[in-house]
Amino acid sequence: MNPFVAQVTQNIAARSAQSRAAYIELMQSQRQASASRNQLSCCNIAHGLASLSKNDKAKLANTDNGNIAIVTAYNDLLSAHQPYAHYPEEIKQALLSTHYTAQVAAGVPAMCDGITQGNSGMELSLFSRDLIAMSTAIGLTHSVFDGIICLGICDKIVPGLLIGALRFGHLPCVFIPAGPMTTGISNRQKAHVRQQYAEGNASRADLLASESQAYHSPGTCTFYGTANTNQILLEAMGLQLPGSSFINPGTSLRQALTRHAVLELIKHTPLEASYQPLYQVVDAKALTNAMVALLASGGSTNHTLHLVAIGYAAGLQITWDDFALLSQTVPLLTSLYPNGEADVNDFQQAGGTSRLFEELIKADLMYTDNQSFNQHDFSRYALQPSLINDSLSWENTCSSPMDENIIRPANRPFQQEGGLKIISGNIGTGIIKTSALNSNDRVVKAPARVFTSQQQLEDAFKNGELYTNFIAVIIYQGPKANGMPELHKLTPLLASIMAQGFKVGLVTDGRMSGASGKVPAAIHITPEAKEGGNIAKIHDGDILTLNAETGEISVALSEQELAARPCYILKGNESEGLGRELFALFRNNISAATEGATIFSYSE
Repeated sequence: MNPFVAQVTQNIAARSAQSRAAYIELMQSQRQASASRNQLSCCNIAHGLASLSKNDKAKLANTDNGNIAIVTAYNDLLSAHQPYAHYPEEIKQALLSTHYTAQVAAGVPAMCDGITQGNSGMELSLFSRDLIAMSTAIGLTHSVFDGIICLGICDKIVPGLLIGALRFGHLPCVFIPAGPMTTGISNRQKAHVRQQYAEGNASRADLLASESQAYHSPGTCTFYGTANTNQILLEAMGLQLPGSSFINPGTSLRQALTRHAVLELIKHTPLEASYQPLYQVVDAKALTNAMVALLASGGSTNHTLHLVAIGYAAGLQITWDDFALLSQTVPLLTSLYPNGEADVNDFQQAGGTSRLFEELIKADLMYTDNQSFNQHDFSRYALQPSLINDSLSWENTCSSPMDENIIRPANRPFQQEGGLKIISGNIGTGIIKTSALNSNDRVVKAPARVFTSQQQLEDAFKNGELYTNFIAVIIYQGPKANGMPELHKLTPLLASIMAQGFKVGLVTDGRMSGASGKVPAAIHITPEAKEGGNIAKIHDGDILTLNAETGEISVALSEQELAARPCYILKGNESEGLGRELFALFRNNISAATEGATIFSYSE
């Protein structure tokens, strides 16, 4: 293995020795405690089986037969999740000729960041991840299941499902995707109309027509944001079938992969000789592979939060230093919008995850000796699925020429370092996405303009106040302040100013969308303003340096000046209405961004 990659894995294992051992001990004890439905009373079992068909009841009367939990994030508000409506029935049909049955154990909430962007509902988005984890646990706690199928794709939903499932890690688990919608208008066309609208050069009707051509049918959005990053990382951890992420909904191949995932899972329950529990799959190597895939693909900044939180759920302690060390050696190998022109359908056509992982494996940047949910070693994830005479097969992608506009080999990368970088200085520590930045936008030194909301910045933009060199500082957007909403609404505004030739940057304790990147943005700044971080001491006119090359984010004040300044105190930021008042418990107990921004703590 590459020594940097090996070092990160060793660091995770060393710092996690006690917590990982405690987690494994807990999982092993849970297996013993729930080894058989015979441990439940007859009344318990009767309740659990009451809704089943006569045949399925007869199956489960025999304790040698098994039952699979389906945890679904289906709703038909999310285009990505609408195809899941019929998956439970398809899963049950796949099991008809086996000695297994399946039940929907839980339906978890699933919100669409694309709908809530720029609105108050976005303040619940990050919190929804931990709520989904709790909802998953509630469904699985009935102790009548021998395996887990998770149906989820989008931003907070996959991490939430996985965190919840990991607390039942004595069971095997597989995620089954639904696939992306077909390509509509290009992402560049969409972004252009957004910018025109922000500048007042396109009408609302023009904008709606453009957006409706981009988001036009069932399936996942086609840009490379958090939802599609989720899919690549699940494959990198061995929790989905190889090459299954970006097969369009409703196709024969999609249906064959769904059926195959179900039949593979049941081979590895506690009832079978080839038992493969989830806790053995999600280990330090799997999480290192996920971080490598994130950096090599220029994926969503949100995963610097999610992978940390997922790690904690598995007794593994990931730090931002791990991302920083990996970023020094993992090159950027893909060019997907917003980092390039291609969308995920183009990526799939170019070989997709199979081609990307093949290149990373050849460069000794990914482990191959760790096992997936169905006990295949990771080298199988360099193969791509196809349907030949109604039979699934996996083939090597190297026989076809590489489209180097989309995927490149490790010795000819798009950039030498990964697509994300840790940035730090006297303001705090944060993340910057470099994969979509032009070389002349990577360093910004300019006066600060301080705002306490997106609306304040938008009003200043509309008033013509921002056509100058400046760095926008948006404070009180951290997890404790208001739930750490994404500030993607600001991207078209700031991009419009950049297009006029001005140097612009953004510094915030909030988040940006997984699809952001054109604007140099130091995000997730920790400590946040609500916790007395130095970001709350910045004044209008202070000179800031945002340097994505060196990883510096600083304000031109001496240590003494900065220490003497009081923090700006914002009152009433925890607005109520739209259900936000129900989440005060989350705001008051959530951890810092560097610790995964989670309400969960796990005793060692």
